[in-house]
Amino acid sequence: MICAACGEWADAPQVDHDDGQAVLVCVRCGHREPFARLPMFALTGPSGTGKSTVCRRLGALLGSRVVVLEQDVLWVGALRDPDDDFGAFRQTWLRTVAMVNQSGRPAVLCGTVAPPQFERRPERALFTEIHYLALVAEDETLRKRLCARPAWREWDDEQRVSDMLAFNGWIKDNADLTSPPMALLDTTTATVDETAAAVADWVRARL
Repeated sequence: MICAACGEWADAPQVDHDDGQAVLVCVRCGHREPFARLPMFALTGPSGTGKSTVCRRLGALLGSRVVVLEQDVLWVGALRDPDDDFGAFRQTWLRTVAMVNQSGRPAVLCGTVAPPQFERRPERALFTEIHYLALVAEDETLRKRLCARPAWREWDDEQRVSDMLAFNGWIKDNADLTSPPMALLDTTTATVDETAAAVADWVRARL
């Protein structure tokens, strides 16, 4: 974040509290600024489970209570650097969501992420909790969905499909072991409307 007093950029935001109110603290000049520290909802899971489609419907289901955001709109250029586990991409989204929170509304961020990719980042301090819901599916169903996508999405690469199926399996095997754990929602036989309604219910229960 950028300090309003001295203009210093902080790679690792520092959060403190004044009488129960969260404040951002500048490590350079000590300036303290009130900050709305809210929860975030991460809708994750492998490609082909319905995240982007559900994301388009959540706004209508949740109304003005939350802001719904799609990660892939920033999946561009320098933010797609795998050498640091896409650290710039994660940092950009966490800081963006934290700024959205200053309107007083939490956000649902839709896109593939595993809890360690957010929880170990300095920006994690900007949120009270991050709740994770992972959409999953049976492998054969997931394979058919991926292979049926338009050619420009390049899912005709068998290795890429295999990698995504492996991630699908990893989520199922490790959902209870991550910190915090991930809730699971199987979309194998569910309609898009059913999945969107279930995701909206999951968010409402945690608001």
